[in-house]
Amino acid sequence: MRDTARRVQGVYFTLLIGNTLAASFIWGVNTLFLLDAGLSNLEAFAANAFFSVGMLVFEVPTGVVADTLGRRVSYLLGTITLSLTTVLYYLLWLTEADFWAWAVVSVLLGLGFTFFSGAVEAWLVDALTATGYQGDLERVFGRGLALSGAAMFAGSLLGGIVAQATNLGVPFLIRAGILVVMFVVAALVMRDLGFTPAGRAHPIEATKQVVRASLKYGLGRPSVRYVMFASFFTSGVGFYVFYALQPYLVELWGDEGAYTIAGLAAAILSGSQVIGGWMAPWVRRRFRRRTTTILLSLVVGSLVLVALGVFQNFWVALVLLVVWGLVDAAAGPVQQAYLNGMIPSQQRATVLSFDSLLGSAGGAVVQPVLGRSADVWGYAGSLALSGAIQVLAVPFMWLSRRQADPADVE
Repeated sequence: MRDTARRVQGVYFTLLIGNTLAASFIWGVNTLFLLDAGLSNLEAFAANAFFSVGMLVFEVPTGVVADTLGRRVSYLLGTITLSLTTVLYYLLWLTEADFWAWAVVSVLLGLGFTFFSGAVEAWLVDALTATGYQGDLERVFGRGLALSGAAMFAGSLLGGIVAQATNLGVPFLIRAGILVVMFVVAALVMRDLGFTPAGRAHPIEATKQVVRASLKYGLGRPSVRYVMFASFFTSGVGFYVFYALQPYLVELWGDEGAYTIAGLAAAILSGSQVIGGWMAPWVRRRFRRRTTTILLSLVVGSLVLVALGVFQNFWVALVLLVVWGLVDAAAGPVQQAYLNGMIPSQQRATVLSFDSLLGSAGGAVVQPVLGRSADVWGYAGSLALSGAIQVLAVPFMWLSRRQADPADVE
């Protein structure tokens, strides 16, 4: 059983590394890519918001796919969908398409990511349970975060270098190619363990049953519901800050063509993820309750965002960026373990998708607001506003803590 659990973790880490490497090839230059296509700040972040709308619309249906047809099927559909829509993004850049086209394809990109959200995490937890794994989930999630951070570092840095050497479109083509490779890898090594898909016999009835149960164990459970409400603010701000840091660092550096500097933002965050992921089990042992770690990270992270807006110096911004990444990364696996510990196996993928849905809703609302604030007050002002918005998640996480769910201290 121990060897089987190790193999499960090996597959999980492989999928994480491949997904993150593919995705991160464009993370360092995505905002510059959109601006280069002729979009304004408002339009660029509105395009990102439509990506969030796509995730919002498709989260539950694709979560149901994972809980009825299987996590493996959901993952395979995600790789193909995301690869095709990434190529469409490249074609829009080539033709300098109108904003409506960017909006449509961004929604389809969101569809691709929803096949991933919840499915891989649910697959891991179910498979580890089936193999008799007795260790802490924080350890596995932390290692996964560290490895994906390393992949993100390589991908984002290489993406910036490739864009500098060629053009802003080539990283998108590389991303599409890696996703095709991951489809083949997953088809060969990924198998549903500890979970039996409901099958195709009665998909409508199976969907109804999964959704009803998910509402009961998700929004119907206060401790889970408040975590989801908190994600509206944290995910919305996280989406914006990640992409706003690219042009902000370039602006502070003083060279609009320094695409490598844009990739540096993603690379620093990925390095912080590596360290924070390894720190997660240690951080977990420092506090009896998981929500203590999560609440501290929200408060500190919000203060750092405000400081990023106030201290407009390139080197200070780099230091603050490292702190923000470390705080967020160290708390991430703890929150994953907390949320998974409150959800039954059969509804896990769909409930996790509900959580992602609320985060996507935050992205759809918050990103255009912050994008417009960047047009009016500059990126510095929008980052300070981001901190003020993120701190609104604290009361909801505190309400989740007050439910005293056993998952908070397990």
